[in-house]
Amino acid sequence: MKQNHVSLKKEVLAGITSFFTIAYIIVVNPLILADAGMPYEGVVLATILTSVVGCLIMGLYADAPIVLTPGMGVNAFFTYTIVQGMNLSWQEALAAVVLSGVFFLIAASTPLKDILSKSIPQSLKHSITVGIGLFLTFIGLQKGGIIEASSATFVKLGHLNHPDAILTMVGLAITLALFLKNIKGSFLIGIALTTLIGLLMGHKQEVKGMSDGFSFQPFGELLFALDFSGITELSFWIATFSLTMIITFENMGLLYGLLPDQEKFPKAFQANAVSSIVSGLFGTSPTISTVESASGITEGGRTGITSITVAVLFIGSIFAAPFIAYIPDGAIAPILIIIGGLMVQQIQHIPLSDFTEMFPSFLIIALIPLTYSIVDGLAFGFIAYPLIKWMSGQKKQIPITMYVIAFLFFMNFILHTIV
Repeated sequence: MKQNHVSLKKEVLAGITSFFTIAYIIVVNPLILADAGMPYEGVVLATILTSVVGCLIMGLYADAPIVLTPGMGVNAFFTYTIVQGMNLSWQEALAAVVLSGVFFLIAASTPLKDILSKSIPQSLKHSITVGIGLFLTFIGLQKGGIIEASSATFVKLGHLNHPDAILTMVGLAITLALFLKNIKGSFLIGIALTTLIGLLMGHKQEVKGMSDGFSFQPFGELLFALDFSGITELSFWIATFSLTMIITFENMGLLYGLLPDQEKFPKAFQANAVSSIVSGLFGTSPTISTVESASGITEGGRTGITSITVAVLFIGSIFAAPFIAYIPDGAIAPILIIIGGLMVQQIQHIPLSDFTEMFPSFLIIALIPLTYSIVDGLAFGFIAYPLIKWMSGQKKQIPITMYVIAFLFFMNFILHTIV
């Protein structure tokens, strides 16, 4: 803590803030995986225990303030693409999760990780941070009812007289006031005050599929339930390749965008890989370094104590899950919006006057939120970078590794069209 110039109090407070920002995953992840035929209450426990193990590995091994939970987006890919689209059973899909995690760990534990890290241009690294910031803001505005879906324009202004939107705007005003006055724990206090105001307003958070408690027995159906019987099928290997691409490059992008100390990247990357393997063994989709980690980092989290605190709170959530689920989205949305704004400031480090650097960065920034996928946003930027450099006569500036990465992303797109 002395080396990072932080206090135990600040680290624990950062962990508490991160936990309450990401706690919704306890409810949402099981809802998505239940569509794959997995037992809801079993996935609740699998989500919690996987998050506990992931955060402990990240805290104790990597000493990084990053929260690991089953990732939003990759859980939908698991259910709707691998299980429902490719017709793998959820047990076979779990086997693909474990195998992709092993490939990820090989990449993270060999010189390949250093080659990948050094070959990615600084402009793209900064654009990842900006893109994630816009993504966070988009999620926050969506959660808070400020924007909503539209059949005509895809997205439009929400109904600002709706209780969700009103609560979000009130929460945003309160949290901004606390943040601008540099009050310690401003995000956590903002969540608490907004939740209290929501209760006073009679706001009721809709909670689907959550009972007052749950049984530990369904978790037994998921633990070590992976099935490798489909390993000779092409669909199994397409699923494994796609998952490997997603968890490797999405975690790489997130760590570039979130880690306050990039010297911790190698161990944090390895922690991600081990946690991904644990996900499949415990019976859930792969874990990801969550964008919500930014809330704790913004509160001052700099060491593994932050993620260890989150792990401890996840353990407590085993019995408190039904109550945590009632924290309204309007209390979480302001945090995501503010953090998104802070992350967008990194755009000043992108050489905007150089089109060959600016345009691939622009694609990443635009397409991370617009595709609702970090890895798809990265794909467009990483494919465009060597192409634009080549067309502008600057092919000597392109590391060979960038061609390889671009080719892998391109092949991933091709495989998705086949499926």
